[in-house]
Amino acid sequence: MENKIDGVKRVLVVDDEKDIRDGCERILRRMGCQVLTASRGMDGLSILAETTESIPIVLLDLKMPGMDGMEVLGRIREMNPEILVIIITGFATVETAIEAMKQGAYDFIPKPFEPDHVRIVVRRACERLRLTHEAEQLEREQQKTLLDLGAEKSRIRTVIESLPSGVVVTNAQGQVVLLNPAFLRQFGLEPDRLPGDPIETYLEDAGFCDLVTDISEGKRGVFDTPYEMALPDDRYLRARGQPVMSEEGECLGAVVIFGDITDMKELDRLKSEFVAKVSHELRSPLATIHEQLALVLKEMVREDTSEEEHHLLTRAQEKTRGLITLIGDLLDLSRIESGTVRNEPMPVRVDELLGSIVDFLLTRARAKTQSLTLKLPENQEIPPVIADPISLESIFGNLITNAINYTQEGGEIAVSLDLVEDSPAGPEVCAQVRDNGFGIDPRYQEKIFDRFFRVKNDKTRFITGTGLGLPIVKGLVDSMGGTIELDSAVGKGTTFTVILPVEDNTEKNEKIHH
Repeated sequence: MENKIDGVKRVLVVDDEKDIRDGCERILRRMGCQVLTASRGMDGLSILAETTESIPIVLLDLKMPGMDGMEVLGRIREMNPEILVIIITGFATVETAIEAMKQGAYDFIPKPFEPDHVRIVVRRACERLRLTHEAEQLEREQQKTLLDLGAEKSRIRTVIESLPSGVVVTNAQGQVVLLNPAFLRQFGLEPDRLPGDPIETYLEDAGFCDLVTDISEGKRGVFDTPYEMALPDDRYLRARGQPVMSEEGECLGAVVIFGDITDMKELDRLKSEFVAKVSHELRSPLATIHEQLALVLKEMVREDTSEEEHHLLTRAQEKTRGLITLIGDLLDLSRIESGTVRNEPMPVRVDELLGSIVDFLLTRARAKTQSLTLKLPENQEIPPVIADPISLESIFGNLITNAINYTQEGGEIAVSLDLVEDSPAGPEVCAQVRDNGFGIDPRYQEKIFDRFFRVKNDKTRFITGTGLGLPIVKGLVDSMGGTIELDSAVGKGTTFTVILPVEDNTEKNEKIHH
Protein backbone atom coordinates (compact mmCIF):
# COMPACT_ATOMS: atom_id res chain seq x y z
CA MET A 1 0.00 0.00 0.00
CA GLU A 2 1.48 3.36 -1.07
CA ASN A 3 1.16 6.53 0.99
CA LYS A 4 0.46 9.43 -1.38
CA ILE A 5 2.24 12.77 -1.10
CA ASP A 6 -0.06 15.73 -0.53
CA GLY A 7 0.08 17.79 -3.74
CA VAL A 8 1.82 16.72 -6.96
CA LYS A 9 5.60 17.11 -6.77
CA ARG A 10 7.75 17.16 -9.94
CA VAL A 11 10.88 15.03 -9.57
CA LEU A 12 13.78 14.73 -12.03
CA VAL A 13 15.78 11.45 -12.03
CA VAL A 14 19.24 11.73 -13.65
CA ASP A 15 21.00 8.34 -13.94
CA ASP A 16 22.75 6.56 -16.81
CA GLU A 17 21.32 3.17 -15.71
CA LYS A 18 17.90 2.57 -17.27
CA ASP A 19 16.89 0.09 -14.55
CA ILE A 20 17.55 2.69 -11.85
CA ARG A 21 15.58 5.35 -13.76
CA ASP A 22 12.65 3.00 -14.37
CA GLY A 23 12.64 1.76 -10.77
CA CYS A 24 12.68 5.27 -9.32
CA GLU A 25 9.94 6.35 -11.72
CA ARG A 26 7.65 3.48 -10.64
CA ILE A 27 8.18 4.19 -6.95
CA LEU A 28 7.71 7.95 -7.29
CA ARG A 29 4.63 7.73 -9.51
CA ARG A 30 2.95 5.52 -6.93
CA MET A 31 3.67 8.24 -4.38
CA GLY A 32 1.81 10.74 -6.55
CA CYS A 33 4.86 12.45 -8.06
CA GLN A 34 5.25 13.64 -11.64
CA VAL A 35 8.55 12.15 -12.84
CA LEU A 36 10.98 13.32 -15.53
CA THR A 37 14.10 11.33 -16.42
CA ALA A 38 17.47 11.95 -18.04
CA SER A 39 20.30 9.54 -18.82
CA ARG A 40 23.11 12.13 -18.77
CA GLY A 41 23.98 15.12 -16.64
CA MET A 42 23.78 17.63 -19.50
CA ASP A 43 20.32 16.35 -20.46
CA GLY A 44 19.15 16.83 -16.88
CA LEU A 45 20.45 20.40 -16.82
CA SER A 46 18.66 21.11 -20.09
CA ILE A 47 15.38 19.87 -18.62
CA LEU A 48 15.82 22.11 -15.58
CA ALA A 49 16.63 25.11 -17.75
CA GLU A 50 13.87 24.64 -20.34
CA THR A 51 10.89 23.44 -18.30
CA THR A 52 8.25 26.07 -17.58
CA GLU A 53 7.22 24.48 -14.28
CA SER A 54 9.51 24.22 -11.28
CA ILE A 55 11.23 20.94 -10.41
CA PRO A 56 11.95 21.10 -6.66
CA ILE A 57 13.56 17.63 -6.24
CA VAL A 58 16.34 15.97 -8.27
CA LEU A 59 17.63 12.39 -7.84
CA LEU A 60 21.19 12.51 -9.21
CA ASP A 61 23.68 9.69 -9.88
CA LEU A 62 27.31 10.53 -9.03
CA LYS A 63 28.99 8.27 -11.60
CA MET A 64 27.86 9.05 -15.16
CA PRO A 65 29.66 9.28 -18.51
CA GLY A 66 30.59 12.76 -19.58
CA MET A 67 29.64 15.27 -16.90
CA ASP A 68 29.76 13.54 -13.50
CA GLY A 69 27.30 14.06 -10.66
CA MET A 70 29.48 16.48 -8.65
CA GLU A 71 29.70 18.88 -11.62
CA VAL A 72 25.96 18.56 -12.25
CA LEU A 73 25.33 19.29 -8.55
CA GLY A 74 27.40 22.46 -8.81
CA ARG A 75 25.50 23.61 -11.91
CA ILE A 76 22.15 22.96 -10.24
CA ARG A 77 23.22 24.95 -7.17
CA GLU A 78 24.15 27.85 -9.48
CA MET A 79 20.83 27.64 -11.35
CA ASN A 80 18.59 27.35 -8.27
CA PRO A 81 20.01 26.68 -4.77
CA GLU A 82 16.48 25.94 -3.54
CA ILE A 83 16.33 22.64 -5.49
CA LEU A 84 16.81 19.63 -3.18
CA VAL A 85 19.35 17.28 -4.77
CA ILE A 86 19.35 13.66 -3.56
CA ILE A 87 22.50 11.77 -4.56
CA ILE A 88 22.25 8.17 -5.86
CA THR A 89 25.55 6.46 -5.12
CA GLY A 90 27.23 3.06 -5.33
CA PHE A 91 29.48 1.54 -2.64
CA ALA A 92 32.66 2.95 -4.15
CA THR A 93 31.43 6.55 -3.96
CA VAL A 94 30.21 6.74 -0.36
CA GLU A 95 32.91 9.23 0.59
CA THR A 96 32.11 11.28 -2.52
CA ALA A 97 28.43 11.26 -1.57
CA ILE A 98 29.29 12.63 1.86
CA GLU A 99 31.40 15.32 0.18
CA ALA A 100 28.43 16.09 -2.08
CA MET A 101 26.26 16.68 0.98
CA LYS A 102 28.86 19.13 2.24
CA GLN A 103 28.62 20.90 -1.13
CA GLY A 104 24.87 21.36 -0.79
CA ALA A 105 23.24 18.01 -1.62
CA TYR A 106 20.19 17.32 0.55
CA ASP A 107 20.67 13.57 1.13
CA PHE A 108 21.80 10.40 -0.59
CA ILE A 109 20.48 6.93 -1.42
CA PRO A 110 22.95 4.00 -1.68
CA LYS A 111 22.79 1.43 -4.49
CA PRO A 112 21.29 -1.14 -4.49
CA PHE A 113 18.28 0.35 -2.71
CA GLU A 114 14.93 -0.87 -1.50
CA PRO A 115 11.74 1.07 -2.40
CA ASP A 116 11.45 2.02 1.29
CA HIS A 117 14.73 3.93 1.11
CA VAL A 118 13.55 6.02 -1.84
CA ARG A 119 10.14 6.67 -0.27
CA ILE A 120 11.62 7.77 3.07
CA VAL A 121 14.16 10.18 1.54
CA VAL A 122 11.75 11.69 -1.03
CA ARG A 123 8.93 12.04 1.50
CA ARG A 124 11.33 13.82 3.88
CA ALA A 125 12.37 16.16 1.03
CA CYS A 126 8.71 16.92 0.29
CA GLU A 127 8.11 17.68 3.95
CA ARG A 128 11.13 20.02 3.93
CA LEU A 129 9.67 21.85 0.91
CA ARG A 130 6.28 22.14 2.59
CA LEU A 131 7.74 23.57 5.80
CA THR A 132 9.93 26.00 3.87
CA HIS A 133 6.93 27.20 1.86
CA GLU A 134 4.85 27.67 5.00
CA ALA A 135 7.67 29.54 6.73
CA GLU A 136 8.11 31.89 3.77
CA GLN A 137 4.37 32.44 3.55
CA LEU A 138 4.20 33.19 7.28
CA GLU A 139 7.08 35.65 7.00
CA ARG A 140 5.40 37.43 4.07
CA GLU A 141 2.17 37.67 6.02
CA GLN A 142 3.99 39.07 9.05
CA GLN A 143 5.76 41.71 6.93
CA LYS A 144 2.52 42.74 5.27
CA THR A 145 0.80 42.98 8.65
CA LEU A 146 3.52 45.19 10.12
CA LEU A 147 3.07 47.73 7.30
CA ASP A 148 -0.40 48.47 8.69
CA LEU A 149 0.71 48.52 12.34
CA GLY A 150 -0.39 52.10 13.04
CA ALA A 151 -3.84 51.82 11.43
CA GLU A 152 -4.81 48.37 12.71
CA LYS A 153 -2.84 47.93 15.92
CA SER A 154 -5.49 45.87 17.66
CA ARG A 155 -5.81 43.32 14.87
CA ILE A 156 -2.05 43.13 14.43
CA ARG A 157 -1.55 42.51 18.14
CA THR A 158 -4.04 39.64 18.05
CA VAL A 159 -2.25 38.03 15.13
CA ILE A 160 1.23 38.43 16.62
CA GLU A 161 0.20 37.14 20.02
CA SER A 162 -1.16 33.95 18.44
CA LEU A 163 2.02 33.19 16.48
CA PRO A 164 4.02 30.16 17.66
CA SER A 165 7.29 32.03 17.01
CA GLY A 166 8.56 34.70 19.35
CA VAL A 167 8.12 38.25 17.96
CA VAL A 168 9.61 41.54 19.19
CA VAL A 169 9.13 44.99 17.63
CA THR A 170 11.32 47.90 18.64
CA ASN A 171 11.12 51.62 17.93
CA ALA A 172 13.86 53.79 16.44
CA GLN A 173 15.54 54.11 19.86
CA GLY A 174 15.77 50.34 20.39
CA GLN A 175 12.96 50.19 22.94
CA VAL A 176 10.55 47.27 22.81
CA VAL A 177 7.08 48.45 21.71
CA LEU A 178 5.49 45.08 21.04
CA LEU A 179 6.14 41.50 22.13
CA ASN A 180 4.12 38.29 22.13
CA PRO A 181 3.66 35.48 24.68
CA ALA A 182 5.83 33.08 22.66
CA PHE A 183 8.81 35.45 23.11
CA LEU A 184 8.25 35.61 26.87
CA ARG A 185 8.09 31.80 27.09
CA GLN A 186 11.19 31.30 24.97
CA PHE A 187 13.34 33.47 27.24
CA GLY A 188 11.74 32.49 30.56
CA LEU A 189 10.33 35.96 31.24
CA GLU A 190 7.30 36.66 33.41
CA PRO A 191 4.02 36.23 31.47
CA ASP A 192 2.89 39.72 32.50
CA ARG A 193 6.13 41.42 31.44
CA LEU A 194 5.23 44.60 29.51
CA PRO A 195 7.00 46.36 26.62
CA GLY A 196 8.57 49.79 27.01
CA ASP A 197 12.14 49.02 28.11
CA PRO A 198 15.33 48.82 25.98
CA ILE A 199 15.90 45.47 24.27
CA GLU A 200 18.90 44.67 26.49
CA THR A 201 16.67 44.48 29.58
CA TYR A 202 14.85 41.49 28.03
CA LEU A 203 17.86 39.62 26.61
CA GLU A 204 21.32 38.94 28.04
CA ASP A 205 23.06 38.53 24.67
CA ALA A 206 24.89 41.86 24.33
CA GLY A 207 26.00 41.26 20.74
CA PHE A 208 22.48 40.50 19.60
CA CYS A 209 21.06 43.54 21.40
CA ASP A 210 23.61 45.78 19.67
CA LEU A 211 22.59 44.29 16.32
CA VAL A 212 18.89 44.96 16.96
CA THR A 213 19.66 48.51 18.08
CA ASP A 214 21.62 49.18 14.87
CA ILE A 215 18.70 47.94 12.77
CA SER A 216 16.23 50.00 14.81
CA GLU A 217 18.27 53.14 14.24
CA GLY A 218 18.55 52.45 10.50
CA LYS A 219 22.29 51.80 10.61
CA ARG A 220 21.91 48.43 8.89
CA GLY A 221 19.29 46.41 7.06
CA VAL A 222 18.17 42.79 7.27
CA PHE A 223 20.38 40.30 9.16
CA ASP A 224 23.04 39.12 6.71
CA THR A 225 22.71 35.65 8.26
CA PRO A 226 20.27 34.33 10.88
CA TYR A 227 21.48 34.90 14.45
CA GLU A 228 21.58 31.75 16.58
CA MET A 229 21.33 31.69 20.37
CA ALA A 230 22.06 28.90 22.84
CA LEU A 231 19.81 29.00 25.91
CA PRO A 232 20.78 27.53 29.30
CA ASP A 233 18.23 24.67 29.12
CA ASP A 234 19.85 23.12 26.01
CA ARG A 235 17.48 24.92 23.64
CA TYR A 236 18.47 26.85 20.57
CA LEU A 237 16.78 29.79 18.88
CA ARG A 238 17.35 31.35 15.47
CA ALA A 239 16.52 35.05 15.09
CA ARG A 240 15.73 36.90 11.88
CA GLY A 241 15.34 40.67 11.90
CA GLN A 242 14.75 43.57 9.57
CA PRO A 243 13.88 47.26 9.81
CA VAL A 244 10.27 48.50 9.87
CA MET A 245 10.02 51.24 7.25
CA SER A 246 7.43 53.98 6.85
CA GLU A 247 5.81 54.78 3.53
CA GLU A 248 8.27 57.66 3.20
CA GLY A 249 11.23 55.29 3.61
CA GLU A 250 12.03 56.31 7.19
CA CYS A 251 13.22 53.60 9.61
CA LEU A 252 10.68 53.29 12.45
CA GLY A 253 12.34 50.45 14.31
CA ALA A 254 12.95 46.72 13.89
CA VAL A 255 10.96 43.49 13.92
CA VAL A 256 12.67 40.30 15.10
CA ILE A 257 11.27 36.77 14.86
CA PHE A 258 12.64 33.96 17.04
CA GLY A 259 12.26 30.36 15.84
CA ASP A 260 13.04 27.29 17.96
CA ILE A 261 15.68 25.23 16.15
CA THR A 262 16.43 22.76 18.95
CA ASP A 263 15.20 19.85 16.82
CA MET A 264 17.34 20.98 13.91
CA LYS A 265 20.39 21.12 16.16
CA GLU A 266 19.65 17.61 17.38
CA LEU A 267 19.37 16.45 13.77
CA ASP A 268 22.72 18.06 13.01
CA ARG A 269 24.20 16.20 15.94
CA LEU A 270 22.83 12.91 14.65
CA LYS A 271 24.23 13.62 11.21
CA SER A 272 27.62 14.35 12.73
CA GLU A 273 27.48 11.08 14.63
CA PHE A 274 26.54 9.30 11.42
CA VAL A 275 29.49 10.74 9.52
CA ALA A 276 31.78 9.75 12.37
CA LYS A 277 30.30 6.26 12.41
CA VAL A 278 30.74 5.87 8.66
CA SER A 279 34.31 7.06 8.93
CA HIS A 280 35.07 4.65 11.76
CA GLU A 281 33.16 1.58 10.59
CA LEU A 282 33.90 1.70 6.86
CA ARG A 283 37.55 2.67 6.77
CA SER A 284 38.92 -0.84 7.29
CA PRO A 285 36.26 -2.77 5.28
CA LEU A 286 36.57 -0.40 2.33
CA ALA A 287 40.33 -0.85 2.34
CA THR A 288 39.83 -4.62 2.33
CA ILE A 289 37.34 -4.45 -0.53
CA HIS A 290 39.67 -2.22 -2.51
CA GLU A 291 42.56 -4.66 -2.15
CA GLN A 292 40.40 -7.67 -3.00
CA LEU A 293 38.83 -6.11 -6.07
CA ALA A 294 42.21 -4.89 -7.26
CA LEU A 295 43.56 -8.42 -7.04
CA VAL A 296 40.52 -9.91 -8.78
CA LEU A 297 40.60 -7.38 -11.60
CA LYS A 298 44.27 -8.06 -12.13
CA GLU A 299 43.90 -11.83 -12.21
CA MET A 300 40.70 -11.88 -14.29
CA VAL A 301 42.71 -10.73 -17.30
CA ARG A 302 43.48 -14.42 -17.73
CA GLU A 303 41.00 -16.67 -19.41
CA ASP A 304 40.43 -18.95 -16.41
CA THR A 305 39.86 -17.84 -12.83
CA SER A 306 40.75 -19.96 -9.83
CA GLU A 307 38.46 -20.91 -6.97
CA GLU A 308 40.40 -18.57 -4.69
CA GLU A 309 39.76 -15.61 -6.98
CA HIS A 310 36.05 -16.43 -7.12
CA HIS A 311 35.98 -16.58 -3.31
CA LEU A 312 37.66 -13.18 -3.02
CA LEU A 313 35.13 -11.61 -5.38
CA THR A 314 32.24 -13.18 -3.47
CA ARG A 315 33.57 -11.89 -0.14
CA ALA A 316 34.03 -8.42 -1.64
CA GLN A 317 30.43 -8.41 -2.81
CA GLU A 318 29.19 -9.51 0.62
CA LYS A 319 31.17 -6.80 2.39
CA THR A 320 29.92 -4.19 -0.04
CA ARG A 321 26.33 -5.24 0.43
CA GLY A 322 26.73 -5.16 4.20
CA LEU A 323 28.24 -1.67 4.15
CA ILE A 324 25.48 -0.30 1.95
CA THR A 325 22.87 -1.81 4.28
CA LEU A 326 24.66 -0.29 7.28
CA ILE A 327 24.50 3.19 5.75
CA GLY A 328 20.81 2.82 4.90
CA ASP A 329 19.90 1.49 8.34
CA LEU A 330 21.82 4.26 10.08
CA LEU A 331 19.96 6.87 8.07
CA ASP A 332 16.60 5.21 8.74
CA LEU A 333 17.28 4.90 12.46
CA SER A 334 18.39 8.50 12.85
CA ARG A 335 15.23 9.71 11.10
CA ILE A 336 13.01 7.52 13.25
CA GLU A 337 14.63 8.82 16.43
CA SER A 338 14.31 12.43 15.27
CA GLY A 339 10.65 11.89 14.32
CA THR A 340 11.10 12.97 10.68
CA VAL A 341 10.10 9.65 9.17
CA ARG A 342 6.58 9.57 10.62
CA ASN A 343 3.73 10.09 8.17
CA GLU A 344 0.12 11.01 8.88
CA PRO A 345 -1.65 7.97 10.47
CA MET A 346 -4.38 6.41 8.35
CA PRO A 347 -6.53 3.24 8.43
CA VAL A 348 -4.43 0.24 7.33
CA ARG A 349 -5.68 -3.32 6.72
CA VAL A 350 -2.91 -5.31 8.38
CA ASP A 351 -4.16 -8.59 6.86
CA GLU A 352 -3.80 -7.17 3.35
CA LEU A 353 -0.43 -5.61 4.19
CA LEU A 354 0.93 -8.93 5.53
CA GLY A 355 -0.38 -10.72 2.46
CA SER A 356 1.54 -8.36 0.17
CA ILE A 357 4.77 -8.70 2.19
CA VAL A 358 4.55 -12.51 2.32
CA ASP A 359 3.93 -12.70 -1.43
CA PHE A 360 6.91 -10.41 -2.05
CA LEU A 361 9.31 -12.42 0.16
CA LEU A 362 8.07 -15.84 -0.96
CA THR A 363 10.68 -16.03 -3.72
CA ARG A 364 13.48 -15.40 -1.22
CA ALA A 365 12.17 -18.14 1.07
CA ARG A 366 11.81 -20.63 -1.79
CA ALA A 367 15.40 -19.95 -2.79
CA LYS A 368 16.33 -21.56 0.56
CA THR A 369 13.65 -24.28 0.11
CA GLN A 370 11.78 -22.80 3.06
CA SER A 371 8.02 -22.65 3.53
CA LEU A 372 6.52 -19.21 4.21
CA THR A 373 2.83 -19.17 5.17
CA LEU A 374 0.28 -16.64 6.37
CA LYS A 375 -2.61 -17.61 8.64
CA LEU A 376 -5.57 -15.24 9.04
CA PRO A 377 -8.72 -15.66 11.21
CA GLU A 378 -11.44 -17.55 9.34
CA ASN A 379 -14.55 -16.20 11.06
CA GLN A 380 -13.26 -12.93 12.46
CA GLU A 381 -12.83 -9.64 10.63
CA ILE A 382 -9.66 -7.73 11.47
CA PRO A 383 -10.43 -4.00 11.79
CA PRO A 384 -8.01 -1.49 10.28
CA VAL A 385 -5.16 -0.15 12.41
CA ILE A 386 -4.70 3.64 12.49
CA ALA A 387 -1.00 3.91 11.68
CA ASP A 388 1.60 4.91 9.12
CA PRO A 389 1.49 2.18 6.41
CA ILE A 390 5.13 2.69 5.43
CA SER A 391 6.20 2.11 9.05
CA LEU A 392 4.05 -1.03 9.28
CA GLU A 393 5.63 -2.29 6.06
CA SER A 394 9.08 -1.73 7.55
CA ILE A 395 8.17 -3.52 10.81
CA PHE A 396 6.86 -6.74 9.28
CA GLY A 397 9.25 -6.68 6.33
CA ASN A 398 12.21 -6.63 8.72
CA LEU A 399 10.81 -9.38 10.97
CA ILE A 400 9.97 -11.77 8.12
CA THR A 401 13.30 -11.12 6.35
CA ASN A 402 15.15 -11.86 9.61
CA ALA A 403 13.20 -15.10 9.97
CA ILE A 404 14.26 -16.17 6.47
CA ASN A 405 17.91 -15.22 7.07
CA TYR A 406 18.18 -16.95 10.46
CA THR A 407 16.39 -20.15 9.50
CA GLN A 408 18.20 -23.08 7.92
CA GLU A 409 17.42 -24.35 4.44
CA GLY A 410 14.21 -26.36 4.41
CA GLY A 411 12.91 -24.53 7.50
CA GLU A 412 9.48 -23.13 8.18
CA ILE A 413 8.34 -19.54 8.71
CA ALA A 414 4.74 -18.94 9.76
CA VAL A 415 3.07 -15.52 9.95
CA SER A 416 -0.26 -15.23 11.78
CA LEU A 417 -2.70 -12.45 12.66
CA ASP A 418 -5.40 -12.32 15.35
CA LEU A 419 -7.70 -9.78 16.99
CA VAL A 420 -7.67 -9.40 20.79
CA GLU A 421 -11.01 -7.80 21.69
CA ASP A 422 -10.94 -8.11 25.50
CA SER A 423 -7.72 -6.18 26.10
CA PRO A 424 -7.93 -3.59 28.96
CA ALA A 425 -6.58 -0.95 26.58
CA GLY A 426 -9.23 -1.72 23.93
CA PRO A 427 -9.14 -3.87 20.78
CA GLU A 428 -5.66 -4.85 19.65
CA VAL A 429 -4.18 -6.56 16.61
CA CYS A 430 -1.70 -9.33 17.40
CA ALA A 431 0.73 -10.40 14.65
CA GLN A 432 3.29 -13.18 15.07
CA VAL A 433 6.31 -14.15 12.98
CA ARG A 434 7.40 -17.67 13.98
CA ASP A 435 10.29 -19.76 12.63
CA ASN A 436 12.01 -23.03 13.52
CA GLY A 437 15.47 -21.62 12.84
CA PHE A 438 18.64 -21.17 14.85
CA GLY A 439 17.04 -19.46 17.85
CA ILE A 440 18.60 -16.94 20.27
CA ASP A 441 20.49 -17.83 23.43
CA PRO A 442 18.71 -16.47 26.56
CA ARG A 443 21.80 -14.49 27.56
CA TYR A 444 21.54 -12.44 24.36
CA GLN A 445 17.78 -11.87 24.30
CA GLU A 446 17.86 -8.70 26.44
CA LYS A 447 20.34 -7.12 24.00
CA ILE A 448 18.57 -8.09 20.78
CA PHE A 449 16.99 -4.62 20.37
CA ASP A 450 20.25 -2.75 21.05
CA ARG A 451 21.79 -0.94 18.12
CA PHE A 452 24.56 -2.80 16.28
CA PHE A 453 24.11 -5.92 18.42
CA ARG A 454 24.22 -9.19 16.48
CA VAL A 455 24.35 -12.79 17.67
CA LYS A 456 27.39 -14.40 16.10
CA ASN A 457 28.07 -18.13 16.24
CA ASP A 458 29.03 -20.92 13.84
CA LYS A 459 25.58 -20.85 12.22
CA THR A 460 25.11 -17.08 11.92
CA ARG A 461 28.59 -15.68 11.36
CA PHE A 462 28.24 -15.81 7.57
CA ILE A 463 24.91 -13.94 7.59
CA THR A 464 25.43 -10.31 6.61
CA GLY A 465 23.67 -7.63 8.62
CA THR A 466 24.11 -4.37 10.51
CA GLY A 467 22.39 -5.03 13.84
CA LEU A 468 20.01 -2.14 13.17
CA GLY A 469 16.92 -3.90 11.81
CA LEU A 470 15.39 -4.84 15.17
CA PRO A 471 16.14 -1.44 16.80
CA ILE A 472 14.31 0.16 13.85
CA VAL A 473 11.37 -2.22 14.37
CA LYS A 474 11.29 -1.49 18.12
CA GLY A 475 11.38 2.29 17.55
CA LEU A 476 8.51 2.15 15.06
CA VAL A 477 6.35 -0.11 17.24
CA ASP A 478 6.91 2.16 20.25
CA SER A 479 5.95 5.24 18.21
CA MET A 480 2.61 3.59 17.42
CA GLY A 481 1.83 2.86 21.06
CA GLY A 482 2.36 -0.87 20.55
CA THR A 483 4.59 -3.56 22.04
CA ILE A 484 6.92 -6.23 20.66
CA GLU A 485 7.75 -9.48 22.47
CA LEU A 486 10.41 -12.14 21.88
CA ASP A 487 10.19 -15.87 22.57
CA SER A 488 13.17 -17.95 21.45
CA ALA A 489 15.07 -21.14 22.19
CA VAL A 490 18.38 -22.24 20.70
CA GLY A 491 17.86 -24.87 18.01
CA LYS A 492 14.06 -24.61 18.17
CA GLY A 493 13.30 -21.23 16.65
CA THR A 494 12.13 -17.71 17.39
CA THR A 495 8.76 -15.99 17.65
CA PHE A 496 8.29 -12.21 17.51
CA THR A 497 4.88 -10.95 18.60
CA VAL A 498 3.78 -7.44 17.66
CA ILE A 499 0.71 -6.01 19.41
CA LEU A 500 -0.78 -2.81 18.01
CA PRO A 501 -3.81 -0.85 19.21
CA VAL A 502 -6.65 -0.51 16.73
CA GLU A 503 -7.19 3.14 17.71
CA ASP A 504 -4.54 5.80 17.12
CA ASN A 505 -2.32 5.94 20.24
CA THR A 506 0.52 7.84 18.60
CA GLU A 507 -0.09 11.14 20.41
CA LYS A 508 -0.62 9.40 23.75
CA ASN A 509 2.57 7.39 23.30
CA GLU A 510 4.59 10.53 22.50
CA LYS A 511 3.42 12.18 25.73
CA ILE A 512 4.47 9.14 27.73
CA HIS A 513 7.93 9.04 26.16
CA HIS A 514 8.52 12.75 26.66
